Amino acid sequence: QVQLVESGGGSVQAGGSLRLSCATSESTFSASAIGWYRQPPGEQRELVAAISSGGSKNYADSVKDRFTISRDNAKNTVYLQMNSLKPEDTAVYYCRIGTFYSGTYYPAFGSWGQGTQVTVSS
Repeated sequence: QVQLVESGGGSVQAGGSLRLSCATSESTFSASAIGWYRQPPGEQRELVAAISSGGSKNYADSVKDRFTISRDNAKNTVYLQMNSLKPEDTAVYYCRIGTFYSGTYYPAFGSWGQGTQVTVSS
């Protein structure tokens, strides 16, 4: 089964930056779209950003112009660069394999990983 491992979370002050990584050893990673999700305390999981195998991207309105998703297929890794962080960005962040059609990301069937905690203080 495909396993994705999230890392790079931490605790930062508002206005700070973090870069999250989503990595796998799967040889088919380069052909997969990847979505970053987050789940704030007491709230439902939401899609934050997604990237296709070819590098097309989309973002939630709440993070657009602050977050950047990218991928390095040689390293089987997708990144989420988070700048100008706000307290409302506090959440556990997860990545998920999916598909990408005409700018829209669709998650694949599967299970969630452990995620990585991001805490932003004011």
